Amino acid sequence: MPYNKNMYTTGYYKEPGPKLDEESPFESMMERFRFAADILELDEGMFQYLASPVKQVIVSIPVVMDSGDIQVFEGYRVIHDNVLGPSKGGIRYAPDVTIDEVKALAAWMTWKCAIVNVPFGGAKGGVRCNPKELSKGELERLTRRYTANMLEVFGPDRDIPAPDMNTDEQIMAWIMDTYSMNAHKTETAVVTGKPIILGGSQGRKEATGRGVVTVTLAALNKLRILPNKCTVSVQGFGNVGSISAKLMYEQGAKIIAISDITGGYYNKDGIDIPKAIEYTKNNNGTLEGFPNAEKITNDELLQMECDVLIPAAKEDQIGKHNAPKINARIISEGANGPVTANADSILEDKGIMVIPDILANAGGVTVSYFEWVQDRQGYFWTEERVNRRLNRMMRNAFDNLFEVSENHNITLRQAAYVFGIDKVASTLRMRGIYA
Repeated sequence: MPYNKNMYTTGYYKEPGPKLDEESPFESMMERFRFAADILELDEGMFQYLASPVKQVIVSIPVVMDSGDIQVFEGYRVIHDNVLGPSKGGIRYAPDVTIDEVKALAAWMTWKCAIVNVPFGGAKGGVRCNPKELSKGELERLTRRYTANMLEVFGPDRDIPAPDMNTDEQIMAWIMDTYSMNAHKTETAVVTGKPIILGGSQGRKEATGRGVVTVTLAALNKLRILPNKCTVSVQGFGNVGSISAKLMYEQGAKIIAISDITGGYYNKDGIDIPKAIEYTKNNNGTLEGFPNAEKITNDELLQMECDVLIPAAKEDQIGKHNAPKINARIISEGANGPVTANADSILEDKGIMVIPDILANAGGVTVSYFEWVQDRQGYFWTEERVNRRLNRMMRNAFDNLFEVSENHNITLRQAAYVFGIDKVASTLRMRGIYA
């Protein structure tokens, strides 16, 4: 029986859902999932299987604070799918993280891995806390207890965490050590995004930004725009935004605007990105007061006329309220979910090519896969080899999605969901359902 969007009236399939303006991350993902399901004519059972997480774990994390008091935090791990292989996904520490958000991010990881041909399923984790309010000792105790609570979930052949919002290689080192102590052996492949000395991979830090640039260059080529003749605006100047800006700058592109939490900075003649990166290093990590640039708002940056817009900051930056004002030819989503579902059709009508997040920022999980492979082999690659293989996989993924979009006359985002869901569904049909 083919999928019918009116079949489902409860749970994940609530129809009608909230207005698109008010969608949760999971509902935003499901809006796009339903579209792809319709094109693929998924039957009811397959739709339910692919829409439902395999496992959702909620744990209490008691931590003895530096004061001697006990504080209890809440932690999550959602495994959305493991049909293609062990599940993979980051862990974020944030005061507002929710199970709903983690479910959406886990599903995105499933499609992201399928799109770039990485043999992983999708997962995501989170701890509801404010890491800025925790000492290093408190952060370590929280991380180790969270890991101990997830010992039956994590594993190099089961579920492999990685860094995400407010987590880093030190936290991954604590997770690896805690897991290894309980396994009674050093198990480097249980996490990725580790320090090099503990089995991390060369090129991992730059991987997401490098992937953004690889697919952006592929899109420019489709539109017959030379990199050294294009203008670029980058929202967000953290790891992904700064690396994307730097690599586009090295391609000869004119970076006319950049931004961070202090606002936007514009120069019609182009910004010297290496100098901007150096400035942030010497200015408490921010662009505040950056010289030789006009101060603008983040909204002005998003609406600026340019060839390429790279939103690499936060989710929900482009919605139906400002999508009609976007003046880029290409949007390359460095962040997760920077464009809301209700803005997709507006951008499509304007003829803007959107390279979706589940492709554009998949460089991180691709090099995480490389790290896992290297840990399993006990043999490590040069940065040049990592970058070469990353560029090839990202370019192949873009070409695949572009072909799907042409064949079905749909957008790249729609093509990404169609391609990813079809791959997982086809694999599931071949494997069958264990009974």
